[in-house]
Amino acid sequence: MNTTTAAETVDNTTPATPDSPSTTTQAQDTAAGAAPAAEASPAAAQPLSARALLKQLQQEFPAFRDCLPLAIGIDKQLLARMPGLDRKTMRAALGIHTGSMRYLRAMEKAKLRYDLDGTAGAEVTDTHRQHAKEQLQQRFKKEAERKKAEREAAAAEEADRQRQEKLKALASKFSRN
Repeated sequence: MNTTTAAETVDNTTPATPDSPSTTTQAQDTAAGAAPAAEASPAAAQPLSARALLKQLQQEFPAFRDCLPLAIGIDKQLLARMPGLDRKTMRAALGIHTGSMRYLRAMEKAKLRYDLDGTAGAEVTDTHRQHAKEQLQQRFKKEAERKKAEREAAAAEEADRQRQEKLKALASKFSRN
């Protein structure tokens, strides 16, 4: 088990030169071993991807895990709890979460919003419920159009294949062999 810290990892990578590949490999191995410790403290970690951050939020906070309608200003609550959080990554993660089908379905029927701990807060307005419903309808419409286009393309391909078979059959019938 590797017991080096993230700070020691930085020190190990400093003496690495192009002449010493073993030092580089050792530093990479050390960094890989320190990754779980770095994830525990977002300030020490390298910037997470939005999806990785969302996964972390789902593990830590009931509002994300249970896909509850989030309180207005949840970003400020997140920044207060996780001060080293990158705002751009956080907003991207929130966008992924609030744009998901599961969240939109929850918002469509919700009466209350929830904070990070899952404590009920303000009511969900009719405007927000209607917006969620419209977003879902748009998605369903796009999906239906995509499937229709796929079916039409497959039908056109099949018709072209049958036409080619008929032409081959006619050509072989009337060819002089």
